[in-house]
Amino acid sequence: MRIDKDLVAASATPLVLGILSEGESYGYAILKRVDELSDGRMQWTDGMLYPLLHRLERLGHVQSSWGVSDVGRRRKHYAITAAGREALAERQAQWHVVADALAQVWREAQQRPATPRLAEGWA
Repeated sequence: MRIDKDLVAASATPLVLGILSEGESYGYAILKRVDELSDGRMQWTDGMLYPLLHRLERLGHVQSSWGVSDVGRRRKHYAITAAGREALAERQAQWHVVADALAQVWREAQQRPATPRLAEGWA
């Protein structure tokens, strides 16, 4: 299944903040976590993730620090800040409203009988 890029973009910030609320992480691990959470249906790239992390850092929602991997490579780690936790809570509330509205409209659509399509030219 291909997920529309607008939906990916809209969900990126709450996903990253949610992942970082689990604990400090680094880019590759965040990409793997998104893949894991979506059962492989969302495949993010570095080119999508790092600009988002940099924007979240500029906004004060995450902070970064340099660390060293198990094999001795330097890697930048990201952690959610208090402002990031507040932003995540706000995004969660917004997504609940959207999800509830979508669930309601889809439930109602399933209960309605199919309507015939209007003839071309009718508005």
